[in-house]
Amino acid sequence: MAVYAIGDIQGCYEPLQRLLDVLRFDPAADTLWLVGDLVNRGPQSLEVLRLARGLGERAVAVLGNHDLTLLAVAAGRVKSKRKDTFDGILQAPDRAELLDWLRRCPLLHHDPALGFTMVHAGLPPQWDLDLAQRCAAEVEGVLRGPLCEAFLGKMFGGEPRRWQDDLAGYDRLRFIVNALTRMRFCSPDGVLTFDDKGPLGSQKPGLLPWFAAPDRRSRDLHLIFGHWAALGYYRAPGLFALDSGCVWGNRLTAIRLDEPGVPAWSVPATGSPRAPV
Repeated sequence: MAVYAIGDIQGCYEPLQRLLDVLRFDPAADTLWLVGDLVNRGPQSLEVLRLARGLGERAVAVLGNHDLTLLAVAAGRVKSKRKDTFDGILQAPDRAELLDWLRRCPLLHHDPALGFTMVHAGLPPQWDLDLAQRCAAEVEGVLRGPLCEAFLGKMFGGEPRRWQDDLAGYDRLRFIVNALTRMRFCSPDGVLTFDDKGPLGSQKPGLLPWFAAPDRRSRDLHLIFGHWAALGYYRAPGLFALDSGCVWGNRLTAIRLDEPGVPAWSVPATGSPRAPV
């Protein structure tokens, strides 16, 4: 009964299948944690969604920014971009079932027995686990309720950029989404920035990776996250970054959460290497 976490798949179904073969994944006994961005930019988003949904309780997937974009495009709240690869899902006969499953995925998953917490991008420095869980639940409740489509039309945008306890309405929900699904760098006091997307050291002066903020209140957690292809597979005390850039021609990475040392595996992507964008 193994528990594996896998980084951003983004429609790369064939490398995912190869990685599951390497892991000898048993869908009758093992569990997959999927760090979000199941879809988009890769060629087989439909197949990835079908696999994840078909695993039932054997898969736990948190929502990433590309997953949320798919929901907004499907709801007619934003237009698909030229590089998006949603058409297979939007034209599928099981479209409704797949999208309903996706919007019911959490934004944060915490397993106290295993001692791991998973989000797509990160946690702002002002949040401890309790606040992060409550904030994630606020957005999850909207996505699963009758106001979902209205929210998807208000979800995009970069403001507000700093957490305050008295944020309300769409500003509050938008910050939560941006923190959990889009964040990479921030100022030492937690002001988010979305322009800097490169590797560590490439950021503008005064910015830090979110996990290096000096007063980060989640330092006691073991955090699994993705979203940051330019960071790559990265480990530090309490941190497991799993986006190793499969969709850009690099690798797809998995770690095992129920074994000492948290062993890792990866497989190469198919196709020619490309730079993250």
